[in-house]
Amino acid sequence: MNQKIRKKAMEIRNLTITFRTAAGPVHAIRGVDIDLYRGETLAIVGESGSGKSVTMKAAMGILDKNSKVEQGTIRYTCLQDDGTPHTVDILKMKKRELRRSINGKHIAMIFQDPMTSLDPTMSIGKQVMEGMLWHHQATREEARSKAIHLLDEVGIPEPEKRMKNYPHQLSGGMRQRVVIAIALSCNPDLLICDEPTTALDVTIQAKILEMIRRIQRQRGISVIYITHDLGVVAKVADFVNVMYAGRIVEKGTVEEIFYDPRHPYTIPGSPPNLLHSVTGDAFAPRNPYALKIDRRAEPPMFRVTDTHYAATWLLDPRAPHVEMPAGLRRRIRQMKEGESKHAAK
Repeated sequence: MNQKIRKKAMEIRNLTITFRTAAGPVHAIRGVDIDLYRGETLAIVGESGSGKSVTMKAAMGILDKNSKVEQGTIRYTCLQDDGTPHTVDILKMKKRELRRSINGKHIAMIFQDPMTSLDPTMSIGKQVMEGMLWHHQATREEARSKAIHLLDEVGIPEPEKRMKNYPHQLSGGMRQRVVIAIALSCNPDLLICDEPTTALDVTIQAKILEMIRRIQRQRGISVIYITHDLGVVAKVADFVNVMYAGRIVEKGTVEEIFYDPRHPYTIPGSPPNLLHSVTGDAFAPRNPYALKIDRRAEPPMFRVTDTHYAATWLLDPRAPHVEMPAGLRRRIRQMKEGESKHAAK
């Protein structure tokens, strides 16, 4: 049986970013490696301040002015108009070049609050048409026709009538659908969703997530979700990267991360202050299983399977065996039982 050939869409290597602040440099991203494959969904999860959004803002070239990329590469492979792959290092591109050839056209981002993404002084129709006029030099008639189709595709009723509306005339769920329509307007290869449903109620959230999945299947695009909501991750992700204190500490398939987690990040406590440089494992102060080496050396990524890796010295063959906490084992058992009941229906 032929195995599916996975083609890499984005490869981030050794990304290291600091922010200048009045209190001193904040070591926000510390040697991050991420792989994304075409047509797949990657969820980047972690606590607030772990570096999820900063990493993806770097991939869009929209970091804040007080940021500095110390080192690393972000290689993105997009498909040109004739279908041939073309690879660029986003960190080496000028902002103007990024805006013209990558942002919107190949990589689009959906933010948490649609009101910060939409211009309150501009009609919905104009905002959906804007990217098509800019990137594809479409005529106004072509852009208007496609905008109406897009609003219909994302589930907005009476799309032709809504073209004349302004953001304040729509509900939160409808505004987020408009933002998604704008993101899709230039046929991107990659959609980055930064907490896209946090501000919405559960029913609307489920509809938005299902809509993004449907559009992804139809268009064959890659999707990255930035979230702290494991319920969202379970619904949408193929692969998961867990971030902690500016690093990836575990990565694997969604099943591996949910049912066989190897990093002890489920333990209570607070993340370290990244104003201070980290010696050893940043998680050590929260880890009751911490070893002496945790205070001295940062753990490498240990291989669990071909797809599953975790950065914890507990996976070193020389480390003492540690049993999974009973509470976590119980939660995993409950999740498996719940999934079995759902599958049986």
